[in-house]
Amino acid sequence: MLDFLRDRDQHGKIIAEYIWIDGIMGLRSKCRTLSQAVTKVEELPDWNFDGSSTYQASTENSEVILKPCFFFPDPFRGGDNIMVLCETYTWVDTTYSQLVPCNTNFRAFAKEIFKENVEEEPWFGIEQEYTMLQQ
Repeated sequence: MLDFLRDRDQHGKIIAEYIWIDGIMGLRSKCRTLSQAVTKVEELPDWNFDGSSTYQASTENSEVILKPCFFFPDPFRGGDNIMVLCETYTWVDTTYSQLVPCNTNFRAFAKEIFKENVEEEPWFGIEQEYTMLQQ
């Protein structure tokens, strides 16, 4: 269905789709053109957006910073294009000297817990329920 997006000549550039969770737990994204393919997350630049429209910041101090934390190949565009999962941060005040995680940046909060409990081994579980119907 989206074949027209795949494997287009991009003249050495790539499209990075930055993805984040907004202030009401919805997914948001925006695209950025990069001059070359990326091999590690540290090569991806931070980015920003107006968080007042995504319920993540007030209008007085609306800049939200996107910090890339993971990327993977874009299954829709193909080629070297990527999807970038991001954490979101806001400025403490208008001096723009200190960033704090947005309230839906659960990864940042989890990192703090993991740092405080290095000796513990995290467990993750998946639950799936079934209903048996008699015919």
